[in-house]
Amino acid sequence: MNQPEYDYIVVGAGSAGCALAARLSENDQYRVLLLEAGPNDRHFWIHLPIGYGKTMFNPTYNWSFHTEPVPELDNRPIYWPRGKTLGGCSSINGLVYIRGQAEDYDAWEKQGNQGWGWRHVLPYFKKMECNERGESQYHGGSGPLHVSDLKEPNELVEAFIRGAEQIGVARNNDFNGATQEGAGYFQLTTRNGWRCSAAKAYLRPNRARKNLVIETDAHASKVIMQDKRAVGVAYERAGVQVSARARREVLLCAGALQTPQLLQLSGIGPREVLESHGIDVLHELSGVGRNLQDHLQIRVMFKCTKPITTNDQLRTLWGQALIGMKWALFRKGPLAVGIQQGCMFARTTPDQATPNVQFHFGTLSADMTAGKPHAWPGFTMSVCQLRPSSRGELRIRSTNPKDAPYIQPNYLATEEDRQTMVRGFKLARKLAASPAMAAYIAEEYNPGADVQSEEDMLEFVRRNGSSIFHPVGTCKMGRGPDAVVDDRLRVHGVEGLRVVDASIMPTLVSGNTNAPAIMIAEKAADMIKQDALGVQQRHVQQMSTGRTEAVAP
Repeated sequence: MNQPEYDYIVVGAGSAGCALAARLSENDQYRVLLLEAGPNDRHFWIHLPIGYGKTMFNPTYNWSFHTEPVPELDNRPIYWPRGKTLGGCSSINGLVYIRGQAEDYDAWEKQGNQGWGWRHVLPYFKKMECNERGESQYHGGSGPLHVSDLKEPNELVEAFIRGAEQIGVARNNDFNGATQEGAGYFQLTTRNGWRCSAAKAYLRPNRARKNLVIETDAHASKVIMQDKRAVGVAYERAGVQVSARARREVLLCAGALQTPQLLQLSGIGPREVLESHGIDVLHELSGVGRNLQDHLQIRVMFKCTKPITTNDQLRTLWGQALIGMKWALFRKGPLAVGIQQGCMFARTTPDQATPNVQFHFGTLSADMTAGKPHAWPGFTMSVCQLRPSSRGELRIRSTNPKDAPYIQPNYLATEEDRQTMVRGFKLARKLAASPAMAAYIAEEYNPGADVQSEEDMLEFVRRNGSSIFHPVGTCKMGRGPDAVVDDRLRVHGVEGLRVVDASIMPTLVSGNTNAPAIMIAEKAADMIKQDALGVQQRHVQQMSTGRTEAVAP
């Protein structure tokens, strides 16, 4: 009886949760609770763009998940970092701002998800964005999320772009504009040399709102159900089990891994999974935790002919000091941009309707196990398949909400995916052999010249492939037996419960997933407000006609 009550409870203060809580609390009639399992985002390295090298393995701010051994990747478990602080992954990611292709969203709509075509989602991308290039047909100029260009050209990135042109891939100065295909510089979610996370964009300006309550170190354990309606959330804070009531809706924004985990812990999911852990099946939904998709990448590393890489700048204390001074005085240099600067979207075969691989070009090479740059000039081309056909699954490992879930991505489970990765590797070598790039390459360091046959290339992918950290799809939006939410993101068969994060994506978008996750929250906020207004209007109409049957608030 002493449980605090809110209109909306948002579980997860990641990219989507921050945006959703901020938008809902714009209406001072709504009381909003935002729960985040991790700590506050005060750590210095969160806010410095290159700082994700420090947070990538920090268990305080990172869930540091691992998959199960993946059969097609030599039975290796793959590291999956996930943000555990205000801002979620937007506080620890590589800051890349990519929306995906218009065709991605049109495909969602063709699957029966009304209102999710490109013409419907573009206004929300514009609404969320404050692009330093200003407002245009494709960009917003006054939204909360700041998006910036790199402040200065880079010699290696320019060679990468020229090399792409020489192999038939045109220069593209805006991957989020009229077309995605091409090579150019990334835009990043930064402002004046600082990271602009979702927490900084959406929460910091609104922390003083009296109707917005933000609780950190609050680990959700389950959704509280009453019959087929979500009425609250149970969670642990400072070692104490507490709960809060939701008068209107519970909104799950815990991401593609922990949202399905929380649903299963709450008795919503595949019957066989729940019963195997002794959990009462409150609502059977076979799709919860299935349809898991992610971008698999390979890193092709090269030794550079000139000492102009980030490796060289970081090698000495003097070099590190110069980097620091350049950032402190001008907000430029490696500290202001992170590692990934160049990008290419391309087709591995002419019959592809749109680009099917993405290159991330970094002016640094490193031993990923040690986390340290190499002692020689080096750079990296990372290649990932944009639209994998392989599907994995996620399920709870126990009834303890703090236990990491079972994650099996099933990378390379299809011949299409295996062939695409091999062709992507060949494309990297073709680009490296271009006159513009060849002048900067002393040798291919990894995998090296010994790898020549397609069989050897595929074996390289299996030995070295890793996640580029874009899991989606585990609470699929749509219709049919495998769908979890409808096109207004309401959980099928349950009242008062929605999912608002990357887990609702039916298929993976063609690019980095942070911007789409925020867009989903922006669109969801409008839908939630519209639905609440519609219920209120129906209630008023019923009262005016003398029909007083109960209506959910």
